[in-house]
Order: sequence, then C-alpha cells, then structure tokens
Amino acid sequence: MAETIALVDRAFVDLCGFTQFIAAHGEHAAIDTLSQFRSLARDISVRRGVMVTKWLGDGAMIVGADVGPTVATAAELIGRYDGSTLALRGGFAHGQALIMDGEDYIGRPVNLAARLCQVAHPEELLAFGYPAAVLPPWVQVVGVRSVTLRDLGRLRRAQSLALVPGLELPDLARHNGD
Repeated sequence: MAETIALVDRAFVDLCGFTQFIAAHGEHAAIDTLSQFRSLARDISVRRGVMVTKWLGDGAMIVGADVGPTVATAAELIGRYDGSTLALRGGFAHGQALIMDGEDYIGRPVNLAARLCQVAHPEELLAFGYPAAVLPPWVQVVGVRSVTLRDLGRLRRAQSLALVPGLELPDLARHNGD
C-alpha cells in the first residue's frame, strides 16, 4: 500500500494571538479578521495551483504537489497579510502522507509542518532541510535556529524563510483578472 501513496507537500499557516484578539475585540471582529485571512488564502492558493484543503479555525492547511508553489503560497500569504491586527506564522514540510476520508492527511510531514507552525514567530515561515534551488527565487532562508517540537524532538537547523528584502509583490487584482 505504501507505493500507492502520493507525495504531497504541506504548509500550515496560523493567525498568531487569535485567542487574545477575541478576548480584547470580540467575536464579530474575529469573524472580520478570519474573513480577510481566508479570502487572501483562497486568492493566492488558486493563483499558485495549490489547495486550501482544510480550515483550522484560525489557520489553514495548504497542500500542493510540488515544493516550490506550496512554499510560495505560504510565504506570499504571510508577506501579504496585514499584520496590523494579527500576524501570521507558518510551518512547511513535505513527504508521504495517507489521505483518510478524502480530507484528513495523516503522517509525519503533516505533524512536522504543524509543529513548526506552533514554534514559528509572528510573520515567520519555518521549514527544515530545503536547499535554495527548490525555493522560489524570491523566497530565501534568512536564518536558522534550533527548535524543540512537541512529540518530535529537537531540530538543530530549522530554517526561517521569508520574502527577499525589498520585494514588491504585484497587485493581486492584476493577477485575478480584475
């Protein structure tokens, strides 16, 4: 059965400080913030050919067939999101996973991406072991650090990925045909 499992990429993106935001601003403000986040995630993922396969309350599971477009989606989403209310953070991993009931992904890469997301700083995308050649040219490793991941242990060289400094992302409306 292992030979039939497709190689899929994972990226998790999460809104930082969402619980405190609700406590301070209320549920209606939270809905507005989530709507903005989800709309942006949909726009970017559709344009890049990846899917938001699951909404996780204040986060999303992004899945793609290739590393480049999936990392690009997560990095662009974090770079474009208006962090004045909340910041985004993300974790990225790829590898073999089982698909259960058509919507749940089970496996080490899913767990790794989720745990990296949990320890990422606001506006940070964490990954592990990706050479520059597989990253989009406008995404770079801006640092490495040691992180301890719940149930997975210590990673000594987690990569902090970010947009190249000074990069101006094109207007989304131009790419959406508006």
